[in-house]
Amino acid sequence: MYYFDTEIRVRYGETDQMGYVYYGFYAQYYEIGRVELLRSLGISYKEIENAGYALPVVSMQTNYKSPALYDDLLTVRTIIKKKPLAKIIFDYEIYNIQKKIINTAQVVLVFVDMKTKKPCLAPKIVIDKINHLF
Repeated sequence: MYYFDTEIRVRYGETDQMGYVYYGFYAQYYEIGRVELLRSLGISYKEIENAGYALPVVSMQTNYKSPALYDDLLTVRTIIKKKPLAKIIFDYEIYNIQKKIINTAQVVLVFVDMKTKKPCLAPKIVIDKINHLF
């Protein structure tokens, strides 16, 4: 298992009329966490794409426990629990400044060969950086 924490401050434009973060922005928070976790391992999305692979999201499950509000400082904990094969699964826990979990999620992405447009095994550039964690 490996996790990485990323801090995000809620911007005014991310809130709805009630002052809560609009539900659609959580997917962006997950993406930010995912990109930063990979970067912490020395992997970038750009590098994966330049190697000829895409990582489309195929599943997302979200649980809203408490609202996030304008100007809240959130911690997005992104977790990889299993070694990726043809898919990579990211789990998320979002905490407010009081360290209370306000949101949990799981997002599944599949490795796709950009030439064939078909799912494939995780590329060597990803496996080489992640294998030592498991």
